[in-house]
Parts: sequence; structure tokens; C-alpha cells
Amino acid sequence: MYLGGQDNLAGPQSYASFLNDSSGDASGAVLPLGQDYPAEYQHMILAHWRGFRTPPIYHRAGLYIAYFVLMIINIFGNGLVIWIFTTSKSLRTPSNLLILNLAVFDLFMCTNMPQYLINAAVGYVVGGELGCDIYAVCGGISGMGASITNAFIAFDRYKTISNPIDGRLSYGQIIMCIMFTWLWATPFSVLPFFQIWGQYKPEGYLTTCSFDYLTNTDEIRLFVRTIFVWSYAIPMTMVLTSYYKLFTHVRSHERMLAEQAKKMNVKSLSANASNESMSVELRIAKAALIIYMLFVIAWTPYSVVALIGCFGEQQLLTPFVTMVPALACKGVSCLDPWVYATSHPKYRLELERRLPWLGIREKQYASSGSTGGQESVASVSGDTLAMSVQN
Repeated sequence: MYLGGQDNLAGPQSYASFLNDSSGDASGAVLPLGQDYPAEYQHMILAHWRGFRTPPIYHRAGLYIAYFVLMIINIFGNGLVIWIFTTSKSLRTPSNLLILNLAVFDLFMCTNMPQYLINAAVGYVVGGELGCDIYAVCGGISGMGASITNAFIAFDRYKTISNPIDGRLSYGQIIMCIMFTWLWATPFSVLPFFQIWGQYKPEGYLTTCSFDYLTNTDEIRLFVRTIFVWSYAIPMTMVLTSYYKLFTHVRSHERMLAEQAKKMNVKSLSANASNESMSVELRIAKAALIIYMLFVIAWTPYSVVALIGCFGEQQLLTPFVTMVPALACKGVSCLDPWVYATSHPKYRLELERRLPWLGIREKQYASSGSTGGQESVASVSGDTLAMSVQN
């Protein structure tokens, strides 16, 4: 809720959801957002937030519990991926190195969750400007690194399926891609840290930090435009392009197989057609949709909030609204290992063997003993994009 009648406080208009729920002291006086901040940290609070009341205790408690649960899930899920993929020879393939790199970025995102729990407990960012910068730079590197890694995974899926025999990326090429992801994530995380371009500020309930998207200066507007293109538009374009080309390739190949089978008066030329319960196209569409939606859920909220803060109606950005993007990113970092890795048959077999108490039961597929060591493109396509790569 916006604190009316306080001319010395600049901020957005009131929002009804907190109208009667905001915190107050024993006398009933309204406590403004940021009142928990020590005097030496007050300068960190942007004017936009000073017009809001302190959020109700159940909002802060709910976020605290959510962050704690997400932290445990993140450590468990991504830790399993890193452990299994680094200790199992059968999973040490070039493509799987990208999944491993994604797990590292997602686990790195977890590094600022303990800091958030401390901040939320005391009501301010512990460590002042340095603590805020450390929190934000960890989120920046992990977030931008994960987004560009998703783009490379999509590209690798396309290369593997479109040319399964000699189109796969080599170890050297994958290592170059991984190095590139870390280089990609560094500039727009480090520049605000040293205040060379942009800056990090507390946001939302003032217990988290992100890059400043509320200061109305040409420098900040240009920074927001640039980081939007760099960390969202370019990876999104790569993901969409790769999966579009992947889907069209398999669709045209399936059409070609169907036409050839019709000429030969047989039901199908696909090696596993008799056991396939759904078309390859449908499997690819469903898998690609899950991957794409995770990307959208993770990074679209931050992009929208940043653009509104810089170029839109800032009064829409309430403390609660601006806490949603960070929660979405943290949530997706917990889902990634299950979508990209736990659907992998060999990974599931390793989990079943090493951690039987998880209750995972995976079919032991016989290796495709094709005479020339080659699988049909349709079979490779379905298995690969459904996160069931057998290599």
C-alpha cells in the first residue's frame, strides 16, 4: 500500500491487495517499507520503494519457506546430476556436458539463497552495498549462463537429430560452447558490480538485489535495453530457431518415410514403429514445448518487470510483483535437472542402481543392434528430443 499524506516520500500509487494487511507497530502506526534498514544503509533504497508499507508477516514468511524449500530441492536435484554425470563413464558424452554445465549454473544460483534467508530474517540486505552486489552478481552470472546454455542445448539437439551419424558436436566443440557460456554471463554481471555501467539495488521487499531498472536516466535505460537483448532476446531466438528447424526436419523426414513405405506397400520403415505409442512428431513437440515453456517461465517475468520499470508505468511494480521474477528463476533452476536429466534412461538406471530408495524403476533397453551400427533417423529423433539419448 502506498503511504498517502507523506509528501517527502516518492513512490507509486496505492495497490489494494495490501490495503489492510500491512504491518504496523503496537500503536497502530503504519511502518514504511525499509524501516528495518540501518541508518547507514538507507541510501541504498530507491525512492520508488519508500512509498510502500512494510508487507504483512505472512507474505514474508511464505517467501521465506518457499526459498528454503527451493534451496533444498536445488541442491538435491542439481547435486545428483553433477554427481552421477561426473562419476558414470556411460554418461560422459559431449551432449551431456551441456546438461552438466546447466546443472552447475543452476546450483550456482542457489548460492544466494542462504543470503536471502538471512536478509529476510533481519529485514535488510546484510553487508550493505557489498552484500547487495554479491547477491546480485551471483544471480546475474547463474541466470544469464543458464539461459545461453539452454540455447546451446537446443542447438545440440538439432545438430544431433538432423545428422545423427556425423553431425554431433565433438568434445572440443562442446567445451568451446561451455567456455563461451561463462564468458557470455560475465560482462553484464561484472559491469554493475564495479559500477562501470549500471548498478545493483535492493528490490521488492528489499531483501533481494538486482540490477537497477527504476532510475530514470539515459544510462540506465540503455543498460536495460542492452541486457534485455543480451540475456533474453538472443537466447530466446536461438532456442526458437533450433527447435523450429528440428521439428520441421523430423516432420519432413517422417513424411518421406511414409511416402517410401507406401510405395513399398509396407506399414512403416521406422525401426521401432511397432512399439511406438505416439508419433515422433508429437513426442518432439511435447518435449520441445516443455523446454521452451521452462525458458519462458524463468526469464519472461524479469524481462517484463525491467521493461516496465524503465519504459512503462512504474506504479505497477509493487514489492510483491517484483518478488515474482526472482522466485520464478529459482523455481526453474530446481526443475531443470528433472526435465533435462531424470528423463535420460541411462541417468535413471544409474539412480536406480545407486539410490534405490528413490523408487526409480527404468526399463533396461537392449542396445539397438543394427547391422551397420546405424539407427533410423526417426528413432534417433524421438529418443534424443524426448531426453532419452542413448549415447
